[in-house]
Amino acid sequence: MTLSPARRAAFETVLRVFEDGAYADRAFRAAAEGLDPRDRALAQRLAYGTIQRVRTLDHGIETLGRRPVARLDPPVRAALRLGAYQLAFSEVAAHAAVNESVELVRHVGLERAVKFANAVMRRLALGLRELVEALPQATAEEAALRHSYPDWVAGVWWRDLGRDEALALMEAQNEPQETVVRRNRLRRGAVEGEPDPEIPDAVRVERVDECALAIGLVWPQSRGSQLAGIAVGAQEGERVLDLCAAPGGKTTQLAQTAAEVVAVEQHAGRARELGDNCRRLGAGNVRVVNADALELPEELRGFDRVLVDAPCSGLGVLASRPDLRWRARPLPELQSDLLRVAAERVKPGGTVTYAVCTINADENEAVVDASGLPVEPLAGEWPQFANPRRSEFLLTLPHRHGTSGFFIARLRISRS
Repeated sequence: MTLSPARRAAFETVLRVFEDGAYADRAFRAAAEGLDPRDRALAQRLAYGTIQRVRTLDHGIETLGRRPVARLDPPVRAALRLGAYQLAFSEVAAHAAVNESVELVRHVGLERAVKFANAVMRRLALGLRELVEALPQATAEEAALRHSYPDWVAGVWWRDLGRDEALALMEAQNEPQETVVRRNRLRRGAVEGEPDPEIPDAVRVERVDECALAIGLVWPQSRGSQLAGIAVGAQEGERVLDLCAAPGGKTTQLAQTAAEVVAVEQHAGRARELGDNCRRLGAGNVRVVNADALELPEELRGFDRVLVDAPCSGLGVLASRPDLRWRARPLPELQSDLLRVAAERVKPGGTVTYAVCTINADENEAVVDASGLPVEPLAGEWPQFANPRRSEFLLTLPHRHGTSGFFIARLRISRS
């Protein structure tokens, strides 16, 4: 039997993520090189879905296969996980999922494990979908197993949003995210797609036009992320500091209006990438500074506005970053430190916009409250995105708004 290129690429991605600690997007890029668009799309769907659902899949494999997943040979583990995903969560024919999973084990030279893999896959084909659908979800811990999240993530959403909203959010973050680009006003040219009625430069597309991206006409950026850039409120003639700038989506968004944007990035390689992206998008008014945001050069002061797009647990972007749920951790101390630096570098009467792509009050409201800075209410401008708990803040929610989850607060620095 000939293995399909899509399943082989998906298998290699799953294996590298869980056995080598690779990032899913990088592992997939390497594994899918040379695939045609159709095979590439299938491979990504299978790989990302398997990585997202791995906790649920492992439960099914252990229950029906009667063997601890941790004791399996890594290639067998990856093949069974990939096959289990197809059986439980896709429309792939059961015989194809079983046969190709067994062939993957044979493909890597583990002939001694072929019979075992075949037996487990046949048991999964007979009962996995029903087992998953019968898993309870009355508590956060039960829901975490059914929808494949760490217990702590489910607990945070249960606490912050309540059971029904938390379940809807879990389901939404297991589905593919919208494909949206930002129309770059610094370049002239036509952009195909459906303009979004709420976010001015957002365009919904079937896929990102690589030619338009290469010449800087567009930038892949979710509506939630674009809203964060807009909420900064940059005006003509202003100087803006972007404290955590790479890869440059919001930096170049701010450059469309501000007179000058100083973009700070700690990692040298990412700083170079940031500079390249700014040049490609025609953002000549951006100055890239390769520095630690917590140890800025002294002369970087007196800005009209500062954007703190802070590192975070990323719980609002789990749909597009399938392995992040297994790596994520809250970073409230770092976020508080960054807000303090921002407040020191903006001039009296200026503003600091705090934006994080997470849905976790410990990194959102609590960080802003701890800063002691006065809040500029934002719900009057964007009532549809008002934080359901505290309407002075914005919070995009994947299950409500169909975009990535972003918390946004704008803070005013006293003139005294």
